Amino acid sequence: MDILLAVLAGIGLALAAGLVWSRYMGFRGQEPEDYAGKGPAFDLRRHLDGPILCEGVIYGPTGRVTSRFVAEMEARWEGSTGIMTERFRYDSGARQDRRWRLAIGVDGAIRAEADDIVGVGRGVQKGPAVRLSYRIRLPEDAGGHVLDTTDWMYLMENGAIINRSQFRKFGIKVAELVATMRRVEPADAPDGRAGAREAA
Repeated sequence: MDILLAVLAGIGLALAAGLVWSRYMGFRGQEPEDYAGKGPAFDLRRHLDGPILCEGVIYGPTGRVTSRFVAEMEARWEGSTGIMTERFRYDSGARQDRRWRLAIGVDGAIRAEADDIVGVGRGVQKGPAVRLSYRIRLPEDAGGHVLDTTDWMYLMENGAIINRSQFRKFGIKVAELVATMRRVEPADAPDGRAGAREAA
C-alpha cells in the first residue's frame, strides 16, 4: 500500500510540475514585457499592410502535423483602424475566408473582431512581438467548438513575421499553428500586379 501511495504521489507531483511549467515557463508563460526593447518595433499598421503571403502548418494534440496551408492576405489601414482579409487554401482542398476588423489604441492596445470570433480579441504590441488573445468558433464541419486562442507574432529584422498560435479547450492544448508571413514583393505577386508593396 505504501508503494502504491508513493507511486500515485509521484505521478501527482509530475503532473503538477508539468502544469506549472506549461503555465509559467512555456508558451503561455510569455509576457509582452519580455520583448520590450529587444528588436525592431512591431507596428501592425506598418508591418501588416498591403498584400501578404502566409504559409504554415497546424499540429494536432499528438504533436503531429494535421494540416498544411497557404494564405493570401490583404491589409489596409486608415489611421488606427484597419481591415485584413485572409484567404486560406488547405492541403485537403478546403478553403476558408476571414475578415479581421482591427483597431489600435493610443496606448498600442489592439482590438480585433471577425465573424468567427466570439466577443472581442485583445492584444498588445511590445518591441518585436505582438500577442493577441481571442475565442474562435470552428466551422460546423469541424465540430463548431469554441477554442481559447493565443497568437504570438515575432517581427524579424528582414520584415518577415513568424506566427505561433495555440488553441485550447478547457485549458488543454488541442492544436498549434506555426506560420510565416511576409509582404509580397511585386515580382512575387501571383498575377504580377503592380499594387503589391515592398517589405518595409
